[in-house]
Amino acid sequence: MSTVKITPSAISLPVTIKQLAYLHRGPRIRTHFAANPTRLRAHGLRRGMVVTAMSSASDPVEVCAKASITIPDRLGDCPFTQRVLLTLEEKHLPYDLKLVDLSNKPEWLFKISPEGKVPVVKIDEKWVPDSDVITQALEEKFPDPSLKTPPEKASVGSKIFAKFIGFLKSKDPADGTEQALVEELTAFNDYLKENGPFISGNEVSAADLSLGPKLYHMEIALGHYKKWSVPDSLIYLKSYMKDIFSRDSFVKTRAVTEDVIEGWRPKVEG
Repeated sequence: MSTVKITPSAISLPVTIKQLAYLHRGPRIRTHFAANPTRLRAHGLRRGMVVTAMSSASDPVEVCAKASITIPDRLGDCPFTQRVLLTLEEKHLPYDLKLVDLSNKPEWLFKISPEGKVPVVKIDEKWVPDSDVITQALEEKFPDPSLKTPPEKASVGSKIFAKFIGFLKSKDPADGTEQALVEELTAFNDYLKENGPFISGNEVSAADLSLGPKLYHMEIALGHYKKWSVPDSLIYLKSYMKDIFSRDSFVKTRAVTEDVIEGWRPKVEG
C-alpha cells in the first residue's frame, strides 16, 4: 500500500477534506483535517486526520481514537485501536480519524460509547465499540480483500499479551512471569516454523492484525522497563515481528515509542 507522510506544517491549511495526490498506478489518497483544532481541544477532541488508500467511492469510516499524550495531534498508544486501523488500511478503506483526549473525555463520547472507551467506529449509522466487534463488522461489510482467519487458527498467540502484562507488572524476578512469557513466545515461534510466515500461512489475516500491535507494545515496554528483549533463538518470531512492523499499514498506524512507554507506566509503577 502506498503511503503519504503528513508534516505538521500541512495542518495549518484551513481545509476539511483535501485530495493530496494520485500515486502512479496506485490508489487515491484522501486526507481530512478538522478545521478548528483550538475549539475541538476545548471539547476534548484533538485534530483528526485521514491518510488512507481508497478502493471505492465510499464515505470515510468514522473512528474515534486515543490521542497521544506526548505529541500534540498524534495518534495515541492503544493497541486495540491500531488493530482497527490496520484492518481499515489492509482493506484499503478511507477513514476519518478523530483523536480524543482521554484525560479530558468530552460528554459526546459517552453518548456514542457509554463507558467512554475507544476505539469506537461508526458503521451503518451506528457507533460500534470493542475492537473484536468492530473488526468482525468491517469484515462482514467489506469482505474484499478477506482478512478472515480460519477458526482453528484464530487463537494462535492469544495468550502472549496477558503473559507480557504479567511480566511487566512483576516486582519479583523469581516469580516465573518471565518464564511464562518465554514459553508462550516459544510455542508461537514453533508454530510459525511449521505454519508461517503468518498465522494463516502466506497471507496476513485478522489474527496477525490483532497480535502485531501487542507484540509492538511488548517489545517497547519490556525493553524500556525490564531491559528485556525477545531471545535470539526465536528466529521465526523475530522475523514475524520484523515483517509485521515494516508493513506500510503498520508504519502508518503505530504509536510513537514515547507514548507506548508512558501508556504502560501506570502498570509498572502502580
